[in-house]
Amino acid sequence: MKFDISLNCHPYYETTLGAAYLGNSLELMAGIPDESIDLICTSPPFALVRKKEYGNVDADEYVEWFKDYAVQFYRVLKPTGSLVIDIGGSWIKGMPVRSLYHFELVVALCKAKEKGGLGFYLAQELYWYNPAKLPTPAEWVTVRRERVKDSVNTVWWLSKEPHPKANNRRVLKPYSKAMKNLLKNGYKPKVRPSGHDISDKFGKDRGGAIPPNIIDGRCDMDKEEIGQPTCIQEILFEDVVQPVNVISASNTSSNDYYQRRCKEEGLKPHPARFPQALPEFVINLCTEPGDIVLEPFAGSNMTGRVAETLQRRWLAFEIDEDYIRSSKLRFEVNAILIVEQKVD
Repeated sequence: MKFDISLNCHPYYETTLGAAYLGNSLELMAGIPDESIDLICTSPPFALVRKKEYGNVDADEYVEWFKDYAVQFYRVLKPTGSLVIDIGGSWIKGMPVRSLYHFELVVALCKAKEKGGLGFYLAQELYWYNPAKLPTPAEWVTVRRERVKDSVNTVWWLSKEPHPKANNRRVLKPYSKAMKNLLKNGYKPKVRPSGHDISDKFGKDRGGAIPPNIIDGRCDMDKEEIGQPTCIQEILFEDVVQPVNVISASNTSSNDYYQRRCKEEGLKPHPARFPQALPEFVINLCTEPGDIVLEPFAGSNMTGRVAETLQRRWLAFEIDEDYIRSSKLRFEVNAILIVEQKVD
C-alpha cells in the first residue's frame, strides 16, 4: 500500500503513505479527483474576537468564507465519505453573549442544495472537552464572574449521504470495573425505572463499550464535582454510560516531542494544535486501512501523523511555510506517538 494521489505540484515533504503541500487549500484541492477522499478531518481557523497569528475570519463573514471550501469538500468526498470539522465557539465583542456563527455554519452546510445550502447531512455532533483552555473572555469569566469557563469545542460530523462509512466497533472503549463485574457475576433482567426493559442479552461480552460522542471522555467516578464531566454509572445495553459525546484532551503540552524538536531546530510551532485523541477517534470510526484522509488546514499536521500510524493514506495542505516546515518533525523516526490500530 502506498500513496497514489499526485497533484500538479511537488509536495513539501512526503512519507510512505502521505504528502504535505504548501499552499492555499482551495487551489490545491482543485487538483484532487472527484469522489476520491474517504475522510476530511480538519480544524479551520475559528471566528474569534481576538485575531490569531494563523489568521481567522470575522464571525459575520465566516459562513460565506467557508462555503468556497465546502463546495470543494463535497466534490472530493466519496459518496460514503465524512467531513469532520472541529470548530470553537466565540463571543460577541463587548458583551457576555455567545456568537451563533458555528451553528449558522452547520445550518448552511446541511441545508438542501435547492434551498441554497451545500447538501450535507449532520451525521452527529461530537464534543472536544479541553480542560486546559484559558478562562476567556477574562472580563466576563475572571473579572466580573458573570460566566463560566468555556472549555468545549463543537465537532460537526457531516456526510454526503445518511449512511456514511462508519463502524463504532473500531472505537470501543474498555469496559468499566462495574461492567466487568456484571459480566463476571451475571445480570438479572428487569425493567428499569425509566421503563427500559433490560434483557439478559445486555450481559454479553462484546469486546468493549460503545463509545459516547464525547471523544475519549474520562473522569474519576469517586471525585465528581460541580462543573466536572459527569459519569453516569448505569448499565444500558452493553455499555456503561460515559460523559456523553465529548473528547477529553489537552493541546497545551509544552514538552512533547513536537514542541521539543521545534525548540531544538529553532522552528516555529503551531500555537493551536490538534490533540492526538481527536483525529485518532475520527479516523478509526470513519475509515479503514488504505483509505485516504485529507487535512486542508494542516497546522502541525497531527491528522496526517495519526493517519500514517493507522495505515491510512493522507494529504495535508498548509498555507504557512513555518508551520509546514515544523510539522515535518512529527514524522521523524524517533517521534513518539502511541496510537492503537482498531479492528472490527
